[in-house]
Amino acid sequence: MTEGSAGTTPGRGNLVRAVVLGAAVVATLLLGAAVGLLIQLPNSDDASVPAADSVDVGFCQDMAMHHIQAVQMANIARERSTDEDIRLFAFDISGTQLEQVGRMKGWLMLWGRPEQPEAGRHMAWMNTASAHGHTAGGDAPNGAPMPGMATSEDLAKLRSLSGVEFDVYFLQLMLRHHQGGAPMAEYGSQHAGQHAVRTLAGSMLKSQTSESEYMEKLLADRGAAPLPA
Repeated sequence: MTEGSAGTTPGRGNLVRAVVLGAAVVATLLLGAAVGLLIQLPNSDDASVPAADSVDVGFCQDMAMHHIQAVQMANIARERSTDEDIRLFAFDISGTQLEQVGRMKGWLMLWGRPEQPEAGRHMAWMNTASAHGHTAGGDAPNGAPMPGMATSEDLAKLRSLSGVEFDVYFLQLMLRHHQGGAPMAEYGSQHAGQHAVRTLAGSMLKSQTSESEYMEKLLADRGAAPLPA
């Protein structure tokens, strides 16, 4: 059988993977959005629509954006890493956080609120400084919109690496990303007005704390340390 008749050339394989991944992303987002819309926020403390400047709206807007970058980095790892542990971990992050993004966007749609806050208003719903020295409405220390988020330079560097260097840098970026988002999840779990939002934020905090501990172990196994806060 010739290469042409096999129908599995490298280019075609990459195209098939891209199509499958794209379909999976859309399906997961739709699932999360459907969950958010169908839940109708049971056990809500207040049946009214949350105000535009409420913790509920701000948390959903900012955490969705924060999650989307984590999904982006996880998908890069799924494509580029040759380490099965890293690939499986990235797959779990991508699927879990993409579903949560869909859920938060579904709530925002239900409330008639925009998916993103006004420019320069990230984290204005938090009235205290975070553990990373970030004050509400300001800039994150590394110039990203929110604490823990990677810059375009960070992402370009990640894409330029391979092998163990790639795996280590991916873990370092994702660990910093989780740590940066933790104060947001904690604040949302304590101060959101809607029961469903508090529950989701608390679930995020619990799972990402566990994932952070796992990433610290993976870095130690590879003789590497986390990035500076």
